[in-house]
Amino acid sequence: MEQNESTLSVLKVAPGQHPQQVEIDNDLKALQQAVGGSIGASYPFEDPVAIVYNDDGKLMGLPLNRALRDEDGQMYDAVAGTFLVVGLGEKDFASLTPELAQKYEQLFHQPEAFLKLGNRLLVLSVPDEPPTEKPCTKPPAEHDR
Repeated sequence: MEQNESTLSVLKVAPGQHPQQVEIDNDLKALQQAVGGSIGASYPFEDPVAIVYNDDGKLMGLPLNRALRDEDGQMYDAVAGTFLVVGLGEKDFASLTPELAQKYEQLFHQPEAFLKLGNRLLVLSVPDEPPTEKPCTKPPAEHDR
């Protein structure tokens, strides 16, 4: 039985942002548009999901987005640029189930920043900043009155 849904419900993960659930057309052009170039896919998880990313992202100098980690939590790669988490059908990409969408939203929820230290790459979670903790930005003149 062929499942060829015309749209896919996937997670779009952009650098510095929380994942968003989006609907995209189930065709190559839509996937390329979403990641900004030629696509590559990797299958780093046991779940029936794939990461669709810009194949030339690192060469193009796209900002590093999220780390990929092994079972021990060690980073083995980083995805550059925006990527999609898509479901895997029998022959092709498919929509994410709600459970998988939620699982990977949580996995990639926190934006990450990357620092190069020599030939090592440090990954930092970018904390959500509560808007209440803004420093005082009154001009100094008002303090002197």
